[in-house]
Amino acid sequence: MGGSPRGGPECRADAGAVLFARSDMQRSLGLFLFILLALAGRAAAAQVVYVTEWKSEADTVVYVTEWKSEADVVVYVTDWKSEATPGSGIWYYTEWTSEADVTVYLTEWASEADVVVYFTEWKSEAGPK
Repeated sequence: MGGSPRGGPECRADAGAVLFARSDMQRSLGLFLFILLALAGRAAAAQVVYVTEWKSEADTVVYVTEWKSEADVVVYVTDWKSEATPGSGIWYYTEWTSEADVTVYLTEWASEADVVVYFTEWKSEAGPK
């Protein structure tokens, strides 16, 4: 009894283990992608924003588009910190990095951006797309 013939119960058990491992790998990849997208969208969710002149200081690189259809998020900039609630798309700019939820660098190139935003004049349009 030197092993099971091809397709025997032990072989099917091995195939099940491979399928289980593949399923775990797919779940892990899905979780990784979710976390990656959540981090990339951090600037969209963060409402108190500090803009830096240095890309190396930024948590998120943001490209501002002229076209609403290209944006990941529509942003309304407010003068009141209390209006900038999480997930609203309403940003309040601060002069202090310690007060900011996120530090962003505004880039001229869409290809290097983590998030593409469109600025609106209407508070009711603000939010993720």
